[in-house]
Amino acid sequence: MRIGRLAPVLAAGITATLVPALAPAQASAAEPLGRFTDQTPAWHRCDPSMPAALQCATIKVPLDYSRPDGKTIKLAISRMKTSVPGKRHGVLLFNPGGPGGEGLDMPDMMKDALPRKVRESYDLVGFDPRGVGRSSPLTCGLNETDQNFEHAYRAETFSNDVKWARRVADKCRAKNGDTLRYVTTRNTARDMDVIRTVLGEKKISYLGYSYGTYLGAVYAQMFPKQTDRFVLDSSVDPARVWRGMIQVWAEGTEPAFTRWTKWTAQHDRTYKLGTTPAKVKKTFWDLVARADRTPIVDGDQKVTGDDIRAGVRALFFSPEAAAETVADLKKAADGHAALRRFPAADDRPSPSRFTTRAAQPPADNGTAVFWSVVCGDTAAWPRDPEQYRRDAIRDKAKYPLYGDFGSNITPCAFWDKPTEPVTKVDTNAGLLTVQNQWDSQTPLVSGLGMHHALRGSRMVYVKGGEGHGVYGDDPNSCADRTVNAYLGNGRLPAADVTCKAPARTGSGLSRPLVPAPPFTPGAPRF
Repeated sequence: MRIGRLAPVLAAGITATLVPALAPAQASAAEPLGRFTDQTPAWHRCDPSMPAALQCATIKVPLDYSRPDGKTIKLAISRMKTSVPGKRHGVLLFNPGGPGGEGLDMPDMMKDALPRKVRESYDLVGFDPRGVGRSSPLTCGLNETDQNFEHAYRAETFSNDVKWARRVADKCRAKNGDTLRYVTTRNTARDMDVIRTVLGEKKISYLGYSYGTYLGAVYAQMFPKQTDRFVLDSSVDPARVWRGMIQVWAEGTEPAFTRWTKWTAQHDRTYKLGTTPAKVKKTFWDLVARADRTPIVDGDQKVTGDDIRAGVRALFFSPEAAAETVADLKKAADGHAALRRFPAADDRPSPSRFTTRAAQPPADNGTAVFWSVVCGDTAAWPRDPEQYRRDAIRDKAKYPLYGDFGSNITPCAFWDKPTEPVTKVDTNAGLLTVQNQWDSQTPLVSGLGMHHALRGSRMVYVKGGEGHGVYGDDPNSCADRTVNAYLGNGRLPAADVTCKAPARTGSGLSRPLVPAPPFTPGAPRF
């Protein structure tokens, strides 16, 4: 997304008759996947800029698991051996979110967030999911305009939105052919199980953020016997993949906006945006209308009312950050000051810390993978452009801040039909979910959806918690302590846990110990 340094940042396999679950540890070469599960990784130092303890390797996986004797792709994996003999429980695999986020350096980034007892129990394992980073990276040849997915609905521009969606789908298809169809959550889950067998493990434990929660839930659904201690932080609702997860941003923003108007009215002496919630609301919408008539100049950028609605959306989940930004916008519109910083497409985290790569992934890699996954996971996307028009009009009225953005047309309207049906997540595996109350990318209603779908799960709910991503922010917090206990002993809490949010140390929009995936211009992220 477009706001600040958001932290991570959004299916089960082919039926068992086609591709059986991979056998524990030592798979026979006679089995369909034997040539993949029998691989021996050639471990080496990942990068001179990274610690020597972080080792990398490249393995091969099938492009299409229903044809394991066909084309293969590369999968980049990493490992940091931190377990202690006699205390070792297994491996802890990470995913930072996305779809499209690189995870190769996560073991190094997460090691300090884990207490010693947990580190001594696990070797830490990262990987770039298929199509991402060093794992046979996708590109669609998209420019920055192609990558900007946030289109407000307007009758006069809708035909251009349709052309954009078709152009992106056509470019991706032309660049990748059949490969595109196999970059999906279900196949990434299968890749995870190949990683498990290559490492010689009977089970894997897992920590996934945002989109990584859906990936983890899909793995648990596909491979329940290989699922150990799984933590899903800031969850995608599996019943809403994927159009519903973009639309849920609009649904979740409205209560955050209401909360913001109340908070800002209480701080009118500082921000001067209104002494009552109603006045603050009017100030905001008057500002949007003014910017639509006469854009606010920010350097060489012109900020319209639509830009304000899209750009400030996620900030409302942290009232102070939103108040500062809206106050700056108002001063600039009044001609009293220049904008200090308006959230823009380039306001995003730095890419992977592997700074000396021989070849960086293509500039549109994250966006290409995002659309491949969200369009290829499910056939639920409408195919008729007029359906998107009707939905955008309806949702703009229902959710004025973001409804039309969330329901407008996407490249998925013109994507090839998915190779497999969407996964129904309803496993009773004992997973732990973690959720902030005020999360902009996976709002509370989304986290509750995952918790309810995972019938054997427990939820750690941070009441009053702000920001996207919980675990790793504060080692002394109630949430971190609960997660650490579960990773340490494998026992879920007896009941769901409600934690009080720790004192805020900033805007609540970033998590210093949680790695964020590389954001591409305007590309959505979960």
